Amino acid sequence: MNDGVGERLQKVLARAGFGSRRACELLIDAGRVTIDGEVAILGNRVDPESCEVKVDGILAPTAPSSVYFLLNKPLGIVTTVDDPQGRPTVLSLVNSPVRVFPVGRLDMNTEGLIILTNDGRLTHLITHPSSGLEKEYLVRVTGDPAPGSLRKLRDGVLLEDGLTAPAQVTRVSDGVLRIVIHEGRNRQVRRMCSAVGHDVVRLVRTRIGPIHDATLAPGVSRQLSLSEVRRLMESVGISNMTTK
Repeated sequence: MNDGVGERLQKVLARAGFGSRRACELLIDAGRVTIDGEVAILGNRVDPESCEVKVDGILAPTAPSSVYFLLNKPLGIVTTVDDPQGRPTVLSLVNSPVRVFPVGRLDMNTEGLIILTNDGRLTHLITHPSSGLEKEYLVRVTGDPAPGSLRKLRDGVLLEDGLTAPAQVTRVSDGVLRIVIHEGRNRQVRRMCSAVGHDVVRLVRTRIGPIHDATLAPGVSRQLSLSEVRRLMESVGISNMTTK
């Protein structure tokens, strides 16, 4: 435990997503926080890079070096760091203590989940074509695709940049499909559906690998939990994640 130097414990916990500083002070006062195995008290300071901080016995992701956010991107928001046209970007919807970057893209008219982080290694692995990370979309299209069209989507559709890999396609209701792909081509789902004669009316990404959250409202972001970060890393082949 480090009382003389470092950051105030409640500030570190607030940054890790445990609520406001006042809420974190109440957690500490209730004896629910430990530092290196000892029950913390108000006034404790910690080095978030080296101290092991737990809340209710669960390791807290307090190190500021790597942060991970999940955002439910609404319509009209661009997936860039800066926009020369002055349009709102995904960064405007994430309150991060450090600069983060979107992992992959969702076009302006596509809604749904996107991850933002400053972890370059994870970003590279998620976006690399060899990762095979599944992305799931809920898609409303014009008309109601016949079984033959669904079969084409499942088997692969010939686009201008080549044949798509087999996809998981389920008809949810009239004109509504659930499509799971593991490629990362530009506007892929839209182009696949258009290729079989059914233009996309609405497109929402509902899952990125093991990450999903049906309760996250449009325009709202939250930090990924430690277990979510671990599952995401494992899904792209990182099995040696450590958190101080």
